[in-house]
Amino acid sequence: MSDPRPIALVMALRKLGISDLRVLCAIERTPRELFVDAPFAHAAYENTALPIACGQTISQPYVVAYVAEALEIGPKMRVLEVGTGSGYQAAVLSPLCRKVYTIERHAPLRNQAEARFKALKLENIVTKHGDGLEGWSEQAPFDRILLSASVPDVPPILTEQLKPGGILVAPLGPATLAGPESISQLLTKMIRSDTGLRREALIPVVFVPMVSGVPREPRKPHEGSDRKA
Repeated sequence: MSDPRPIALVMALRKLGISDLRVLCAIERTPRELFVDAPFAHAAYENTALPIACGQTISQPYVVAYVAEALEIGPKMRVLEVGTGSGYQAAVLSPLCRKVYTIERHAPLRNQAEARFKALKLENIVTKHGDGLEGWSEQAPFDRILLSASVPDVPPILTEQLKPGGILVAPLGPATLAGPESISQLLTKMIRSDTGLRREALIPVVFVPMVSGVPREPRKPHEGSDRKA
């Protein structure tokens, strides 16, 4: 018997205003239970954010769907995601575009997400371990860019990697911490034109703050030498 939860989630998202059939289909076909930690598997299809490793979260399905819809993704487009996290957002974007490039600063999260993509045979997703705030200049320019964590404002180095006419969606606002999450943010849509960036305020959101740099990996016990001369 098939799991009724994905269809129930799609129906709930439709009631909340998500209308793009391609996005709804991608949500229905992406097994969210594979992207949450075991203790939260029972809540995989609830419309709520859940904690994952490295102090991060997997966004609530409504926000994932809303972002995907706001990006207005076409099937031939190349999309950059800054902040892979669990990989759920990238997995939802995968059937909507030609290629997803996703960057994660936490190596364990990137490795786990990559394993999920391989298990699901999502062959058009490319991952990178690095500082997402620097973008991915080797693969630029991109048709679409999204930030999966909050920033006070989008760094110019990212908007410069957006094609003319391209769309960038990001949660903007101060990183006022409340437990593991930040508050007081506004999901913002930016469209690049010849005269600059046109901004459109979307919805209030709660995202963890974006952090620059790459965490230092702990040394393995066998590294170095304790031999005596």
